[in-house]
Amino acid sequence: MALKCGIVGLPNVGKSTLFNCLSNAKAQAANFPFCTIEPNVGTITVPDDRLTALSEIVNPERIVPTTIEIVDIAGLVKGASKGEGLGNKFLANIRETDAIIHVLRCFDDPNVVHVDGNVDPVRDKEIIDIELQLKDLETIEGRVAKVQRAAKAGDKDAKRDFDLLMRIKEALEQGKSARTVIPANEDEEKLIQEFQLLTSKPVLYVCNVEESSVVNGNAHVVRVREAVKDERAEIIVLGAAIEADIASLETFEERQMFLQDLGLEEPGVSKLIRAAYHLLNLQTYFTAGVKEVRAWTIHKGDTAPQAAGVIHSDFEKGFIRAEVIKYKDFLQYKSEAAVRDAGKLGVEGKEYIVEDGDVMHFRFNV
Repeated sequence: MALKCGIVGLPNVGKSTLFNCLSNAKAQAANFPFCTIEPNVGTITVPDDRLTALSEIVNPERIVPTTIEIVDIAGLVKGASKGEGLGNKFLANIRETDAIIHVLRCFDDPNVVHVDGNVDPVRDKEIIDIELQLKDLETIEGRVAKVQRAAKAGDKDAKRDFDLLMRIKEALEQGKSARTVIPANEDEEKLIQEFQLLTSKPVLYVCNVEESSVVNGNAHVVRVREAVKDERAEIIVLGAAIEADIASLETFEERQMFLQDLGLEEPGVSKLIRAAYHLLNLQTYFTAGVKEVRAWTIHKGDTAPQAAGVIHSDFEKGFIRAEVIKYKDFLQYKSEAAVRDAGKLGVEGKEYIVEDGDVMHFRFNV
């Protein structure tokens, strides 16, 4: 399952520094606007201690974690929706992503220039929001023009589409993002996805702070939390410069000592990756054998055949059953055979909803 998150923000807020911490790719990071022009792409692994624990029991030939693709998108300025700066390229790059990681500058440093002269993360957020909303309004108005006549003529599907489009249009005209429009049912939720609106994408706000604020945040973070409280969005606090320092340390012991000195339990980028995973409504199941222990990404609510299809489409088409071991049982009994002897191995059919952490083996026939 190829999943892509786009890192966005105004120029000089720490996007590329954060990207470098997340990825093995090295984006250019410098103290001037539009340092990033072409989007940088990196594949990052999702941290999961369960994968390590299973591997210690099975001792496989290889370990395969699950991944997310991260795209560092060019900084945006006012007028992007009309093509100003790198606007058209920026908006096209965002449209291709599954979720948005919006980096906000929440630190004061006279040595790092701000494109608008002073630090105000709520204003910065609104600049990008407005540009995305304007582009979405353009998209919605085009769709309204297409369905309005059919809706007036009594076409039920067109009437449904028209009513939803008008609700979204009203929200956008009020300066709200499309994600604030709550779908009334699954059909509306699918329709919103089909509209491919920029502001309907799930968003994770990353408050980039100075070292002294990485644990408890600061006044800028408080303002951001208040500004986004009505959005279906998540917020995390980290220091991109500190994350760069952590990433530069060579040994695990050095990194742990550095984190302890800061009062942190883990790097902020680990929290960010997991938050992005959660933002996309994803979960993990595992396969465990002597050849490999592997984490697989699925959507929450997926059935056993859908989970099997992530491995190969033939697994889903010819699905017979799934043999399921709960993660805690695998850890307790230490092997599939011991789990089976204890009566803890479940045999599930096509209706089974996979749970996060399930260890699965599929039977299929093609």
